Amino acid sequence: MTPHSDRVRGLLSRMTWEEKLAQLRIVYRPALADAVELARGGIGAVFWPQSAAATNALQRTAVTQTRLGIPLLVGLDVIYGQRTIYPTPIGLAASFDPELVRRCAALAAREARSGGVNWTFAPMVDVSYDPRWGRVVEGFGEDVLLTSALGRATIEGFQGDDLARDDAIAATAKHFVAYGAAEG
Repeated sequence: MTPHSDRVRGLLSRMTWEEKLAQLRIVYRPALADAVELARGGIGAVFWPQSAAATNALQRTAVTQTRLGIPLLVGLDVIYGQRTIYPTPIGLAASFDPELVRRCAALAAREARSGGVNWTFAPMVDVSYDPRWGRVVEGFGEDVLLTSALGRATIEGFQGDDLARDDAIAATAKHFVAYGAAEG
């Protein structure tokens, strides 16, 4: 067991059911005052509050004004860049270059993290066959091997080898259980 595991177990043992349920919530509140109230209530995650200053205010609230001081997850769709915009994943797939994809994701993670984001809803690793499906652009196409290689490269780019680093964000491999299997 790691020290982190011990800390998590300790927190979970002290949490009420209400606190555990609140930690499962992710909300988007563009008005900072509304988001601060929810953070004070112990929510676990927010969808990007749009600035580093707002994110810092929310984190300060979560850490200093809740019973257990658990920081927030700050999520955002960082699909093809944050400030520097890259080709969409389907476009990057045309490169057949996992190292390029890894480097793009690493820079996107650095840029997102500078604004307080620590969690992304990417990569989309579903294998899509019908180009009319609305999420085709978020994935790497219809080849299973290419999708797995570029999905892995994206996760490695976002997370690096240590999520505690200030240039890493947690990745979420999403939409990979037949979501893209729809056909017209």
